[in-house]
Amino acid sequence: MPSTARAVADPAADPAADRAADPAAPSASRSSKHEDRRLQLAESALVTLGTLGYARTSLREIAQRSPFSHGVVHYYFSSKEELITSCVRHYKRTCVTRYDEIVASSATAPELQSRFAARLAGTIRDEGPMHQLWYDLRNQSMFEPALREVVTEIDGQLEQMVWRVVSRYAELAGRPPSLDPSTAYGMLDGLFAQSLLAWATGPEAEREDVLSVLTARVDSLMPSLLA
Repeated sequence: MPSTARAVADPAADPAADRAADPAAPSASRSSKHEDRRLQLAESALVTLGTLGYARTSLREIAQRSPFSHGVVHYYFSSKEELITSCVRHYKRTCVTRYDEIVASSATAPELQSRFAARLAGTIRDEGPMHQLWYDLRNQSMFEPALREVVTEIDGQLEQMVWRVVSRYAELAGRPPSLDPSTAYGMLDGLFAQSLLAWATGPEAEREDVLSVLTARVDSLMPSLLA
């Protein structure tokens, strides 16, 4: 585990070196390097945030668990909230399209239903801590104004993601949806959050059973979303 006390020797980890490396470099290039570094820091911080959660994570803690010094982290992000906002936006940018391939390639409603249910459970298995972080931040946004904009933005994107699944499912089944996008999202999100809680806090030996239950529940719920 790197120490915050270590010197930042290589120019790639030192913001001052970035500025001094080529003072004549075009501003667009410097801006691109700046954003690349912020992205690297966000990716590194996601691991710590997913392990410790929002309340227990500080910029110093993130630095201690990353290849970057505390000074470098603080140079690119003025506060924990700014870094976390960047982290969540980066992670959810890929999450909100995770079911699009299933939507595009499923030929029948039962196929889409089955594949979607299985993929939902699989994301908990593969990325459980990241989902825990999302729900942690969504709850914290009720008390932290700095988090509200990004949480509201991402929650809306997740609702649209679910609606793409539901509307295509309805199209394949030849029946209209029986619910509006917000309600459909709320029902599926509730099942997902409930299963994530059981997966994260229950006995490790029972985790696959939790995911099997989620798959079965989503499989049963999907037809009820149609008129």
